[in-house]
Amino acid sequence: MTPGIAKFVFVMMAVGWYLIRYRYARRARREKVERSARGSRENTLLLISLTGLGIVPLIYIATAMPHFASYAFRPAQAWLGVFVAVAALVMFRLTHRALGRNWSVSLDVRENHRLITDGIYRSVRHPMYTAFWLWAVAQALLLPNWVAGFAGLIGFGTLFFGRIAKEEQMMVDAFGDEYRQYMARTGRLLPRLF
Repeated sequence: MTPGIAKFVFVMMAVGWYLIRYRYARRARREKVERSARGSRENTLLLISLTGLGIVPLIYIATAMPHFASYAFRPAQAWLGVFVAVAALVMFRLTHRALGRNWSVSLDVRENHRLITDGIYRSVRHPMYTAFWLWAVAQALLLPNWVAGFAGLIGFGTLFFGRIAKEEQMMVDAFGDEYRQYMARTGRLLPRLF
């Protein structure tokens, strides 16, 4: 493993992410939105996440900036990053497949929206967020730069903590007791052990 290969893996993870999402984004645009939490706050959170998970690491890959934040490349760390990147893509694909037309980049409830509780959603309420956390960890492992590597954790963390309570309340409002029961038997990001 070399630094160049680690950067290539990150770029391929971004390409894979885009290819998975593109098909579902096109399909979801055709579905009417019944309720949405889109607005300046939501757009700001999405921009912060995009900056941390995409813009900052891609600037680093293209320019090696910021130079002052670089540290010694560790092949074993990068290999671990490859495995986490693959796990992120698998989780991302399973999530999109389960959601189908219910998927949205923002907090939306669509017409005829149904609560998805099968597939990856059988034991995890927010596997899409799990996939993004895995992306952020893979980024930190693949890019030996304190700024570019950890920008994903900060960027996505801001989105996650700024959005999750609002999203869960939106689901309770849309699905009521059905969602409350679902919350009681599933973990937010990982399956419940007990």
